[in-house]
Amino acid sequence: MRPTLFKSVLSALFLMLPILIAAQGTITGKVTATADGLPLPAVNVVVKGTTVGTTTDFDGNYEITVDDFPAILVFSSLGYANQEVEVNSAREVNVALDESATGLDEVVVTGLATSVKRSNSANAVASVSAEELTGRTPPSTIDGALYGKFPGAIVNSNSGAPGGGISVKLRGATSITGNTQPLYIVDGVYIDNSSIPGGLNVVSEAAGQGSDSNQDNPSNRIADINPEDIANIEILKGASAAAIYGSRAAAGVVIITTKKGKAGETQFKFSQSTGFSQAINLYGLRNYTEDRVFDFFYSPSDNPADDQASREAANAQVDLFTQARSSGNLIDYEKEIFGEKGLISITNFSMSGGGEKTRFFSGITYNNENGIVKNTGYEKTSLRLNLEHRATDYLKLSLSSNYIYSSSDRGFYNNDNTGTTIGVALVSTYPWYDLFPNADGVYPDYDLGASNILQTRDLVTNNEKINRVIMGGTANLDIYKAEKSTLELILRGGLDFYQLQTRAIFPKELQFQKPSNGGRNGVSVQGETINKNYNLSGFLVHNFFTENNINFRTQAGLTNEFFDRNTDLITATGLVASETNVDQAANTGVDQTRVRQEDAGFFVQEEVNFQDKVIATVGLRGDKSSNNGNANKLAYYPKASLAVSLNEFGFWNENSVWNQFKLRVAYGEAGNFPPSGALFTSYNAFSTDGILGISLRGIRGDSDLKSERQKELEFGTDLSFFGGRLGLTGTYYIKSVDDLVLLASLEPSTGYTQQYVNAGSLQNKGVEISLNAVPFTTENFHWDFGINFFKNNSEITELNVPAYNTGAFGAGLGSYRLEEGKSATQIVGSYPDGLRVIGDGEPDFQMGFNNNLNYKNLQLTFLWQWKQGGDNINLTNLLSDLNGTSADYDDITLDPAGETVNGKFRPNANAEVFVQDASYVRLREIGLYYIMDSKMMPNAFGDTIESIKFGLSGSNLINIFDYNGYDPEVSNFGGGTIFTGVDVTPFPSSKKYMFNVAINF
Repeated sequence: MRPTLFKSVLSALFLMLPILIAAQGTITGKVTATADGLPLPAVNVVVKGTTVGTTTDFDGNYEITVDDFPAILVFSSLGYANQEVEVNSAREVNVALDESATGLDEVVVTGLATSVKRSNSANAVASVSAEELTGRTPPSTIDGALYGKFPGAIVNSNSGAPGGGISVKLRGATSITGNTQPLYIVDGVYIDNSSIPGGLNVVSEAAGQGSDSNQDNPSNRIADINPEDIANIEILKGASAAAIYGSRAAAGVVIITTKKGKAGETQFKFSQSTGFSQAINLYGLRNYTEDRVFDFFYSPSDNPADDQASREAANAQVDLFTQARSSGNLIDYEKEIFGEKGLISITNFSMSGGGEKTRFFSGITYNNENGIVKNTGYEKTSLRLNLEHRATDYLKLSLSSNYIYSSSDRGFYNNDNTGTTIGVALVSTYPWYDLFPNADGVYPDYDLGASNILQTRDLVTNNEKINRVIMGGTANLDIYKAEKSTLELILRGGLDFYQLQTRAIFPKELQFQKPSNGGRNGVSVQGETINKNYNLSGFLVHNFFTENNINFRTQAGLTNEFFDRNTDLITATGLVASETNVDQAANTGVDQTRVRQEDAGFFVQEEVNFQDKVIATVGLRGDKSSNNGNANKLAYYPKASLAVSLNEFGFWNENSVWNQFKLRVAYGEAGNFPPSGALFTSYNAFSTDGILGISLRGIRGDSDLKSERQKELEFGTDLSFFGGRLGLTGTYYIKSVDDLVLLASLEPSTGYTQQYVNAGSLQNKGVEISLNAVPFTTENFHWDFGINFFKNNSEITELNVPAYNTGAFGAGLGSYRLEEGKSATQIVGSYPDGLRVIGDGEPDFQMGFNNNLNYKNLQLTFLWQWKQGGDNINLTNLLSDLNGTSADYDDITLDPAGETVNGKFRPNANAEVFVQDASYVRLREIGLYYIMDSKMMPNAFGDTIESIKFGLSGSNLINIFDYNGYDPEVSNFGGGTIFTGVDVTPFPSSKKYMFNVAINF
């Protein structure tokens, strides 16, 4: 190069240097939340169109180098709307992010240690926020707050007794004899949701027809969790999402995240809810006349002496009826039992806050609820402390802790074979009998029945007490951080420990306990369950960004879960004097049930995200368990999914009405363990003349029994329009369950009667649709609503044992039947020509309608639920007919000939008359509130109180159904089976009216 040319080039470079320097620089700033001005950590800051990016620190601060100006910085964080800022030079850029209004940035679970934006998820994962759970009206239990809030779930109340008794079933039938309830995870802790009976069968003898373990009307343990503590619930309905939880996830997974603290000033919240409950519906009293009383009690006989005795007995009842009517003493015992207005009080106080290093949330809730029956009620105290501590820039620790005490008095209800439960005794109690105690507190015996229902109500104890501790801890360690890759170690542990004490006391003065009436001279049943679950896990999560803006996220980890439950049940009969201690009795018996299990496994998953356009995931869970015949054999559960966001491809311009157009497909497998004890043969101990021996229980074990395996393929689309003001989500799924565990009959010559076998398959096909819209929004008025629709059809696709009836009381009264090629929940009845299908327990469809209207400071929210179809087997009708007490006994609406009254037609008709449509339309929740903010407060309070929200709310206030019972939502056999909807004199459901006030300061 010639010197002159060299000088020219050098001069040009010198002149361009300022331009080059000006073209790159460092941007710094702080990111906060618009709502409260608090700093936001872990916000992604990326130079648009490049892979250059960083994240904000614990205080919301960031620093990023820009190679070329002008540039656009994209700020994004899960739960917040993305924001883009154009920068032309190196300077300070502070940004405030709004909470996401579209839900596209909402976070959903994608792995055991990771989450993903909903806009990128390939699975149909439902979410329920804290506002949706408790914002309208405070629920008594968390599972009771899920009604109608998302598609794909059948939430069913098994009992109206205070303290729980609710089953949740996701996407249809998942097992016949095994677990049908989802797995619950609270802050990473595996939660036990057992329903443990209190030993009432020794009095009710319900096991004479069915299982004593599911007719004792116990509560379920997920009811212990305090709804006020919850920040968010995610429901993994299908195996494609739940496969990450392996052998326990076939019935779905419910992931509960509790509230955490935010940096800034300490925030306090106090709320008080007060109200009452009353029965939704009562049968009513029969319209008795002298002729009707005589006709019911008179039984003609060809034997003159018998005929005369029957006539005299009938006339005696007519005389008692006439005397009571003339004196105004006909007593409606149904109103006397179920007519109480149970007072409700729920008090909650919480505080949250924190500083640069540590954040906290703490709360206490006291719930006191009286039932609609005297001496029933529910009391619960919940204490919570959640902590997050940033030990260093690369280490974060968190702790979730919860203590719960509850006491539930549930009464004596449901089926029995002794005529002693309140419900069964009520249908045979006539209003002309005075059963009230005299001045000395002595109750008369009821001449026409086994029990004086008022005495049973007032003197029987059926109590459950819980002391429970739930603790979970997590450590997040950043092992490596670079511009394009990170590596994080996540360690997690959890403990769920509780002591359940059950106490059932039947004093000797009860009519049915007197030896002269064939009683046991008093019964005291004392039970104790010690349950300890703990889980440990560790994961490595690696993120890598390529030059082409492809994100690879790899995670791998190990899990270990331990389950240990011991139940002792001591039954004492022949009580001494007024003693109730189990050692103060003539006879005692002890039952002990121990369940121990250890599970271990691994999980690996790879996620690939190409510019939010195409997101693919593959994963594998491997599990082994002591509950398998071979405890060291691994069962593998794969998953795979693909989501394509067409809106990210630029097919339409920025002014298009489309915000999201995503197509998705997912596949996954999950398992379900065989019932406890199915792998081995158990024996009973007995003694004869002091010589100890063992006897067979009748069920032969099989160590080769395999776990049930669920396989599911789902297709779906997520659409969003008009800036997120209209959204539509649709999912179609095909779910099959293979290796169904069934109870098969054995030849008596084997020495056994039954054996658990893998003998079938079933399939569910269903559709889920959700529509969300914001039709109007102005400065003073806002209206948004949501509609969800769910339909599922099940079929037994393979059955390798003969078809059989199950889940009720025989085909003569209507029974569920397992039969190849038929619905898994079909109901059959016996006819002269054989069995006929007369119903199905599965609904035709379910819908939820949610509305939120805000005008200035006034707020109205309500939720309707519509369940169409699905049949119940209503045997309460049968029992009341047989005793002549049915309210519609004298109506003529069932006999096609128009001749026979209902009360005589039903018991002599086929089972079809007891299989009734359980459809309903129900106003599940409604709330009307007024909100006063700090600007509306007097000066003395304006600087202290941020807001006061007060108003009226209720649940189940409007109920529309033709079902001839207390409530079409009922299940005599509890929630541990798919065969719900058997109605045998239950504890009625209730509606609630509440006044609520909440103060934030």
